[in-house]
Amino acid sequence: MSLAAPFQQPGAQPGAIAEPVAAPAPGTRLMCVENLSVTFGHGDHATRAVRDVSFDLRAGERYALVGESGSGKTVTALAMLRLVEDAHYEGAIRFEGRDLLDVSDREMRGIRGSEIAMIFQEPMTALNPLYTIGNQIVETLALHEGLDRRAARDRAIALLERTGISDAANRFNSFPHQLSGGQRQRAMIAMALACRPKLLLADEPTTALDVTIRVQILELLRDLQAEYGMAVMLITHDLNLVRAFAQRVGVMEKGVLVETGETAQVFSNPQHPYTRKLIDSRPKREVLPLVPLAPVLLNVRGLSVNYARKKPGIAGWFVKDQFPAVKDVGFELREGETIGIVGESGSGKTTLAHTVLALQNKSAGTIDFLGSDLHQCTRKKRSSLRSRMQVVFQDPFGSLAPRMTIEQIVGEGLALHQPGLSREAMRERVIEALREVGLDRTALGRYPHEFSGGQRQRIAIARVLILKPQVLVLDEPTSALDVSIQQQVLALLSQLQHKYNLSYLFISHDLAVIRAMAHRVLVMKNGEVVEAGETESVLGAPQHPYTRKLMAAAALGAS
Repeated sequence: MSLAAPFQQPGAQPGAIAEPVAAPAPGTRLMCVENLSVTFGHGDHATRAVRDVSFDLRAGERYALVGESGSGKTVTALAMLRLVEDAHYEGAIRFEGRDLLDVSDREMRGIRGSEIAMIFQEPMTALNPLYTIGNQIVETLALHEGLDRRAARDRAIALLERTGISDAANRFNSFPHQLSGGQRQRAMIAMALACRPKLLLADEPTTALDVTIRVQILELLRDLQAEYGMAVMLITHDLNLVRAFAQRVGVMEKGVLVETGETAQVFSNPQHPYTRKLIDSRPKREVLPLVPLAPVLLNVRGLSVNYARKKPGIAGWFVKDQFPAVKDVGFELREGETIGIVGESGSGKTTLAHTVLALQNKSAGTIDFLGSDLHQCTRKKRSSLRSRMQVVFQDPFGSLAPRMTIEQIVGEGLALHQPGLSREAMRERVIEALREVGLDRTALGRYPHEFSGGQRQRIAIARVLILKPQVLVLDEPTSALDVSIQQQVLALLSQLQHKYNLSYLFISHDLAVIRAMAHRVLVMKNGEVVEAGETESVLGAPQHPYTRKLMAAAALGAS
């Protein structure tokens, strides 16, 4: 079924065909946000998240709202759909002449999804885990367009095909957890476009995706925007995404729209200091050369990891198949060196890291750390070695226990590996570790939710630093952070490496971060290392087609 088929008007009899809704003429004013303020709480406890924000959206244009976490950009977008709970609105949000702050709740429910749709940042959270993706799209079509089950199913399959999901008829019956991150995001886009809205709000639609998938989603949104003639407002902190996608951009800081204009003009000649700060917040290479004859701390040889999986069909009841997650990987990590590991989701880079940390038992090969093979040494010896090789995870909020104070979190490893320390001595070590990452003793009695994302990542680094490790495994440590906070965390990691001669195994899908931090790089695809060498050599003149594909995607995202 073609998506160009006429759409059924809301309220029409199922199966009836109506004339397609005419899109507004390109360039006409579609939405006008006038002096919008959004306030939470009352009286002395009131917090104004958005203050006197005004901007226009034109039919058929691509507009971006950019800023760091807490700048108010997502609250602004949610306010445009009146989805901010327990908030007080001031100003006006005029959509085709109607002030959305004045319309009834019933009329607003009719506008959401049919005329203004939204793609949320995390599809795994936004999609209902108990329903197949096809049924979730069918529900939207039945609610807004009154289609019967068969017509809605045909339309849903056509939408999934149009958004690039292969084998759409079968994927219609898949649950969200059965799809990859890119497929889930495509399903979210299909759902948002089900009723051909005039305005699409896209809130960080590519944040958690690999660089190649990110470019595919960006191109898909651009193609669909042109095909449907709809306006798209992109909410993001990724400046490369804005540069590649948006025609106009608005910059928000602390709830205020501080600068707006044509994208090319704003990027080439930013007027506001905050805009200049964002544009300048790119990873800077501060890699010191290795000390001659630096000792090898970690020597990995012939490392392989196989997972058991069921064979398809009846044979799967009796015989298990083997899925090779990591295949014959080897490398050496020297004192003071950073090795970057890059690749798309499913390439095996995180499995490799977990195996090196001895968190994955089903592996073959040799992991020689400080002269001991982690596969062969005793449990007591392995526990002792673990204090010398620590890990910083991708999501600092998920990796920090929410019911423990910062003093307990940072001191937890110390209590395990050095139980003889007095309480006073342990507190002094915790304070010292916090000071190393730019925090002070006032953090001791507080909890993770009281800190920003960048501060939480500093706490995660302090937690491993307190054990004075020699090797840190960094698993996407900056992917969830804003550009300026990312720069601060990378500068901190560089500073700590220079001060303590630390070695880093740095996993990332962000090639700019790897280029800034790594001495050498391993490129992984389907569990194998397809290219390895000095960072500037591999990323500057890639030899393998897969590496060239990654570099081309990164360049497109930065163009």
